[in-house]
Amino acid sequence: MKNRLLTIYHRLLNAYGGQSWWPGESPFEVIVGAILAQKVAWSNAEKAIVALRESGLLTPAQLAQTPLEEIAALIRPCLYYNEKAKKLKAFLRFLKERYSYNLCALFSVDMPYLRQELLSVWGIGEETADAIILYAAKKPSFVVDTYARRILSRVGMIDEKASYADIRNWVMNSLPDNVALFNEYHALLVRHGKERCRSRNPVCRGCPLFASCAASAGVIPP
Repeated sequence: MKNRLLTIYHRLLNAYGGQSWWPGESPFEVIVGAILAQKVAWSNAEKAIVALRESGLLTPAQLAQTPLEEIAALIRPCLYYNEKAKKLKAFLRFLKERYSYNLCALFSVDMPYLRQELLSVWGIGEETADAIILYAAKKPSFVVDTYARRILSRVGMIDEKASYADIRNWVMNSLPDNVALFNEYHALLVRHGKERCRSRNPVCRGCPLFASCAASAGVIPP
């Protein structure tokens, strides 16, 4: 399974090249983006981040001092912007109370404890926590998003109905403990899921994973 996971990774890398993901000018901006990207296309989250940046609010202390209603108005391009404004405030309260707004102090703890800390914050679930750990803290943690679940199940490597924890643990136990690998693998799965392995009408012709895809039976080959 380890060899097959790495084969899939290299086929995607050869097809798409390096992705340089996650976009963000600072670790805090990555955290904000991870929260705003919940249940919305990245393009919408990016518009909200630009609005916060242009307002000079992309530091923990500045955003914490901003009224909830003002944050909600700025992140309006996102779905559930009122709820996400509250999630940002919840994270900022946690960061102030536990780490005095010091992200370096938060990220200095070991990965399992960091994940536990993040999951204790209202509004941060497993996918968001793992994105923060991987892209902001730069620690190895595999992000199981919709694309990863869809692609890995279609190639026959996981059960699509498996739990988040089961999929994450299986992937992490099967791959080298390498931040750059987890980063690039997740980004490539996102790219492939958007361009080819879509939920409806997947583009199988020319797919770099076609030969090893269990879901391709009966599909016209590339």
